[in-house]
Amino acid sequence: MTTRHIIFIPGTNPKPRAEEHRALLWRTLLEGVRRVDAETAQHLQAHPAQFHLVSWNNLFYHEQKDIGMDQPWVEALLSKPKPSEQDILDANGLGNKMRQAVVRVVDRVPFLLRFLSKPTHKILLDIERYFNDTEQVASQIRNLLKQVLLPLLEKNEPVLIIGHSMGSVIAYDTLWEMSQKNIAGQQDGLSKLDFLTLGSPLGMRIIQKKLLGRQGIGKISFPSNIRRWNNVAAEGDIVALNGNFKHSFKEMLNREMVETIEDYDHGVYNFFRNEVGLNSHRSYGYLVNPVVGRLIAAWWRASTNKN
Repeated sequence: MTTRHIIFIPGTNPKPRAEEHRALLWRTLLEGVRRVDAETAQHLQAHPAQFHLVSWNNLFYHEQKDIGMDQPWVEALLSKPKPSEQDILDANGLGNKMRQAVVRVVDRVPFLLRFLSKPTHKILLDIERYFNDTEQVASQIRNLLKQVLLPLLEKNEPVLIIGHSMGSVIAYDTLWEMSQKNIAGQQDGLSKLDFLTLGSPLGMRIIQKKLLGRQGIGKISFPSNIRRWNNVAAEGDIVALNGNFKHSFKEMLNREMVETIEDYDHGVYNFFRNEVGLNSHRSYGYLVNPVVGRLIAAWWRASTNKN
């Protein structure tokens, strides 16, 4: 039986200590799978060592978050079977619609960035800092992912990379860098893996222009080591506003660089709440969502008996 691996790359902001954060993410992921496929969740639960966290945030922010700030809200999330009517109203409310409109304008006219809401503004500023690669912080972060990923690819073991928010940008850049530098040394210089993006800003023009390789022409512009790419964008998630990756990255499909790109950007609700209210962007809320649970369960089942 093939050993398969799930690698999770988190989004922006300081995170709890790596082991604490990993345990909470793992628990949430398992619950998301259990809600759609209890048998697969039970099998998955028996392989905790095959869930890897690329904990880059302390390198970037030089501080850690107290896990106690998240724990009670995650407990509430795990005890909640589905979004409430209020969650749906808040995600689709007038305030969110207005913020979405502002983000669309900023994506076309970047100098208006300062007019974004503070949380969205901060996320995009952090991504900008990553792209600037000050003191080679971006290179160091990508190396953290490579340290986990390369040994698995060298053994030709199935890998699912899950990138949340800025984590999806880090993953994309790393995969491009690896595919261009022919690091893995597999057939045709590439070892393919599967990619799941959650709450990703990769659909935004201001992000795409700065991705590694995007100044190139043709195939060299894109990573060549993604087999299947699924993207999930929740209603009301401002960061993941432009969630049609099948269109944004259609050249990868046209050039047969990827087998499929599928978007799940309608009717998906991230119902994570904390003291501030609904947060449609949090990773825990994505992982417990049945759409994400179904995608992870399907990947785990499909990769179980691969040689």
